[in-house]
Amino acid sequence: MGNTSGKPSSINPKELRVVVIGDSGTGKSSLIVSAISQTFSPNSPPLLPPTVFHSHFFPHNPVPLIVIDTSSRVENERNRDKKLKAADGVVVTYACDRIETLERLTTLWIPALRHMKLNVPVVVVGCKTDAGSETKEKRKEVLVEITKKFPEIESCIECSAANPFEVLEVISCIQRAVLFPQGLLYHPETQKLKPECEKALKWVFKLCDRDLDGALSDEELNDFLGKCLPSQIEVIKADIKERLPNGFNDCGLTLMGFLSLHEHLGSHGTWTILRKFGYGKGFKLRDDILPSVELTQNAIEFLKKIFSQFDHDQDGALGPAELDDLFSSTPESPWSEARYMGAAETSVLGGLLLHGFLSKWALMTLLEPVKSLASLFYIGYEGDPASAFHITRRRQLERKKQQSERNVFQCFVFGPNLAGKSALLNSFLGRPFSESYTSNEDDQFAVNIVNHIEGTKKTLVLREIPVDGVGDLLSSKESLAACDVAIFVHDSSSVLSCTRATELLVAVASRCKESGYEVPCLIVAAKSDRDPNPLVIKHSTRVSQDMGLEAPIAISVKSGELNDVFCRIVSAAEHPHLGIPESEENRNTKQYRNLVSHSLIFVSGNIIYMFP
Repeated sequence: MGNTSGKPSSINPKELRVVVIGDSGTGKSSLIVSAISQTFSPNSPPLLPPTVFHSHFFPHNPVPLIVIDTSSRVENERNRDKKLKAADGVVVTYACDRIETLERLTTLWIPALRHMKLNVPVVVVGCKTDAGSETKEKRKEVLVEITKKFPEIESCIECSAANPFEVLEVISCIQRAVLFPQGLLYHPETQKLKPECEKALKWVFKLCDRDLDGALSDEELNDFLGKCLPSQIEVIKADIKERLPNGFNDCGLTLMGFLSLHEHLGSHGTWTILRKFGYGKGFKLRDDILPSVELTQNAIEFLKKIFSQFDHDQDGALGPAELDDLFSSTPESPWSEARYMGAAETSVLGGLLLHGFLSKWALMTLLEPVKSLASLFYIGYEGDPASAFHITRRRQLERKKQQSERNVFQCFVFGPNLAGKSALLNSFLGRPFSESYTSNEDDQFAVNIVNHIEGTKKTLVLREIPVDGVGDLLSSKESLAACDVAIFVHDSSSVLSCTRATELLVAVASRCKESGYEVPCLIVAAKSDRDPNPLVIKHSTRVSQDMGLEAPIAISVKSGELNDVFCRIVSAAEHPHLGIPESEENRNTKQYRNLVSHSLIFVSGNIIYMFP
């Protein structure tokens, strides 16, 4: 959702990052040098720095393109993968005079991209056409099979840096493919919209349907098309009426007609619309342009009335049947996804208590504001959309103001396996301690109301980040944009747990500084009912002092000694300028990383030696 008014924002990518991979000697560096200088250099360096193709290279789509060269050496694989994870698109090269380099696209390079789960467009570029005329027909056959097997390939093009031939067209082709990728929108065989794209467009439709009658009137449609695609409005309307009888009803353009509209617009038009409404990669709303929203008191009072209305047995909780009845007017239960299940406190019998009901709605508003607003109207909210949501200040501005005015805070919970993260979330929801352990592969959420100082109430969302998911999380520049405070949990009896938690703290602190989304951090020493290891206490205390953080908070979920940890998390979020790990200006990033090596760990038998 770009905003709650239905008016699209004018957001477009400021730049595109493309990483070039391929076998050694296929012409990666020569292609880049030839395109940027428009001359051929027979002595191109083996690895180029990032090369910027400024907007004047692309008069029709003036978005700068940053082309990043890579080494194909095995020892450089880790660095190459890091660059790929931050890429908007990938170029895979082959040499036209070496057919085996083309065949390795299917055996090595594209399968490697799939293994990394990169959901970005791929452009295949053949270099050295001047030397590969004898294999031209064979290459065509191979490319046809490759594009059938790998639908993520947006286009294939061949060029010659030596001639030069089609070099600038290659760069333009890459930019178009990454800026308006068809493969992310449509199934290649049927050209029907993919579910992720269709879902995003449905939310755009709901935002534009201001009178909530299930159709876009002429005024709403003209407003929508006039802001996104101002030309040929009447031609587009006539085309839909001719092709799709159900595309219009008495109220205007239906959802079916709206989705059909995108067959007429093509990938260029559809991506233009999605970006106008704030969607970025992966059909997710971009955190850096989406203002945070919270439920207003009007919406909260409405939800309280709805809760009482559907609490048929008057037991102060909504059971499964009562919740089904409440959401019977919505297309589907808004809380059927895994992240909402079990995220709020329930009664002994499993019913959702009032504060759990409100907390769950606050969580949905935080994670999916469009879905939250739509669900409010589905269950009978009749006020103006603006009366349901309050737009909060951006977190970066709040750090400058040195105070947060939010009522809902999101805390990212980091820590190694067996540190006690899940136990902390369960205790937040009033659940009894359990010795059993289950490793979570996906983010887990717990949301509850915290009774804070001077009788104020704040809603706190704890988001547990699986240790295996930290790398993917931090690979995105905006990953910490929605975070109000981060905590780092370790087992106070385990040196290895403490060391791993410190590594995570260092990684997050470094990413905070690089991205500009700095967040307060707290260290939590869990399982204090066990005999705390003196070396762990010394190490974690030293880390907190070196990074300018509050002393570690010792807790024991098992014994119920939580040391006001949730209030302290809220306090840290309320003062976003405090508790920030020391920046690179005061402490070099290299020294950050030395925090882990301050204590050298050596394991021999059952004894752990730790040398400061």
